[in-house]
Amino acid sequence: MFNLKAKLARTRENFVAPLKNLFSRGGDLTPEDEDTIEELLLGADVGVEASERIVQALRSARDGDYREFMRREFLELLGEGDAGAEMPPPRPRAIVVIGVNGVGKTTSIAKLAGLLTHEGESVLLAACDTFRAAAADQLGTWADRLGVSIIRHADGSDPAAVAFDACAAAQARGVSTVIIDTAGRLHTRVNLMEELAKIKRVCAKALGENAVETYLVLDATLGQNSLVQAEEFSGRLGADGIILTKLDSSAKGGIVVAIRQTLGIPVRYIGVGEQLDDFARFSAPEFVDALLGS
Repeated sequence: MFNLKAKLARTRENFVAPLKNLFSRGGDLTPEDEDTIEELLLGADVGVEASERIVQALRSARDGDYREFMRREFLELLGEGDAGAEMPPPRPRAIVVIGVNGVGKTTSIAKLAGLLTHEGESVLLAACDTFRAAAADQLGTWADRLGVSIIRHADGSDPAAVAFDACAAAQARGVSTVIIDTAGRLHTRVNLMEELAKIKRVCAKALGENAVETYLVLDATLGQNSLVQAEEFSGRLGADGIILTKLDSSAKGGIVVAIRQTLGIPVRYIGVGEQLDDFARFSAPEFVDALLGS
């Protein structure tokens, strides 16, 4: 397991350290202090709504440990559901993974497959991005590396047909989870959202509505621009959770809060590096503690 505190060092340095210096002076917060705090929050990609809420709460909670105060506020903003306490879906299930090209979708699928396999689940991959041979090849390479099966059709095939065959194969083989890679952009006259919706319908028909989950992959380094992508996909297709990639490097960790506040969609998994084990289920308490250095 990776060290999340180490992975968030850059965000902590740019956000928590200046905040600590400001509060170490003591005394009441001035309007200039409040502006500085809001700028720090916005600079960490926390988002306008959440930043304003935190600054307003600070006005009435000046006494005490600022880190503990921030911890309470962040946990409240992230909500109860981010720890993944919901009832598990039926088995076999299908996880339809959506998102634009370039956000790390296929790699995230591989990491998710590796994590679920490590946890004892049997996994089958479905190469439903049939419009890019490279995407299916990449997924096949990961399947070989992970030792899991893959369902793949000829290039240009109907993606929904691949999804249906994968669901049928899971039922026949007793596989618990089908993870479906999808296109992030189509080079045909078929609308991407229509194609993705069709894949979801086929999976629901094969396995049942309650057995299909949709995860949206977002690139944390894109900051607020990721929210635009998320609104487009979730508004048209719905999303049960977010897989947030590249949370290390140049990312600003506050985007986790902005996603939850703006979209109401919980972050389910985070990726913080290139290795297979640089991937984990998202835990709000662990994330906030790592962010604030608690």
